[in-house]
Amino acid sequence: MQGLTERLLKTIRKQQSIRAGDRLAVAVSGGADSVALLCLLLELRAELGIVLSVAHVNHKLRGEESDEDERFVAKLARQHGLELHVRDAPVDGSNTPGIRSGVEAAARELRFGFFRQLAREGRVTKIATAHTLDDQAETVLLRIFRGTGIRGLSGIHPRIVFEDEGHAFGELVRPLLGFRRAALQEFLRELGQGWREDSSNRDLAFLRNRVRHRLLPLIGEEFGETAIEHMGELAEIARAEEEHWERVHPEIRGEGGGAAETRQAASQPGLAVTPLLALPLAAQRRLVRAWLEMNAPDLTVSFRLIEEALELARGSLNRGAAGKKLELPGGWNLVRQNSQPGRHDLVLELETSNRRDEAADYQYALLVPGAVEVRELGTRIEARVVEANGLPEDKRGELLDLARMPKEVLIRNWRAGDRFWPARTAATKKVKELLSDRHASGAEKKLWPVAVAEGGGLIWMRGFAVPAALQAPAGAAKAIWIREIAGMM
Repeated sequence: MQGLTERLLKTIRKQQSIRAGDRLAVAVSGGADSVALLCLLLELRAELGIVLSVAHVNHKLRGEESDEDERFVAKLARQHGLELHVRDAPVDGSNTPGIRSGVEAAARELRFGFFRQLAREGRVTKIATAHTLDDQAETVLLRIFRGTGIRGLSGIHPRIVFEDEGHAFGELVRPLLGFRRAALQEFLRELGQGWREDSSNRDLAFLRNRVRHRLLPLIGEEFGETAIEHMGELAEIARAEEEHWERVHPEIRGEGGGAAETRQAASQPGLAVTPLLALPLAAQRRLVRAWLEMNAPDLTVSFRLIEEALELARGSLNRGAAGKKLELPGGWNLVRQNSQPGRHDLVLELETSNRRDEAADYQYALLVPGAVEVRELGTRIEARVVEANGLPEDKRGELLDLARMPKEVLIRNWRAGDRFWPARTAATKKVKELLSDRHASGAEKKLWPVAVAEGGGLIWMRGFAVPAALQAPAGAAKAIWIREIAGMM
């Protein structure tokens, strides 16, 4: 035993992630990483004392190519006499109603659901996936770009316990998080074992692929390959920091000091301001995040939102400050109140139908390029590839960089708390303020359309220049133009 096999054995024993007697299914897509993981575990199964099988999910995303992947994995399982668990889980429009559950996210959910089912039914005790150090570095970078805290920097976790109402019934393990993709491919070449190449992994329309094929090689070239390892180490440090806060710090746990008391305190309808502001800033931020996530689970909690909530809390101690509010996405308001003499609370309120016509909200997935009817507006919105130089000068500020556009965006009416940064303006502003400046009111204002990219916020807003960071570069031959067209298709 030598090389990667010995390294993997040491990793597994150190983490105690795989134990003798485990019935372990290796999630094999057919790609190099997962095939390498299977081959390594085949060499180690006697040493580890485990029963191996193979799990494969066919999402039917690439037609015959996806079916070829399934046949390749099935042949690999037969070759080694392993049981094969297969699930057809097509990903299409019915699985992806909006940008937050786009193609990749929906596919991950379906795979994860299949793995949970295998464990729940007792067919396996653990699932091993082949996430690598490269995947970890990509994830850390993507979360930094999109905005994250320590929790986000923890990246891909090496182990996930499957639980149902507090009862654990299996685990997902990722033993290759310390291994580079190139080393796994070299291992397969030396072994004479082939693998499948997923053509979509080269599609630079996906942000992760641009990080993988453009940014990581540049980082390795300019700062050395150890920079990639340092991102993996950063994720480990962040996970330990999160665990420390969750287990050790009583100041964000409520009076009882235990996990149950933390949840109880976080789930209270009002967050008492005086004890909140007595905490160190880091603890204030964590308590506000926990409270918001517990009481408004559909709310995306960002650093900016936490800071605005704390500003509201600090102001609530001032004379006459009660009744002030902060508008949040999804129809929530964060209000500061005097709940009783001498006590100030932050309170979450969901706008009622008397103040906000929920039925008027809309959202539609728009393929890029493509078009979608917006019934609420009686129009259609299209995203099409255009010759950049063929448009009048006054329209070029609406053109988006073709290389940076995702394959799908979400078209919806703006929501409270949305922000947008049109080119040639000093800073980001609330959409509400931008529309007020345009003297929009009533139904016109409420139904004003915007386009949202996964992880990127608002990228387009009717009648405004697109953000400078996303504009088509000068001299670009082609660009994406999102526009509203009167009438239905």
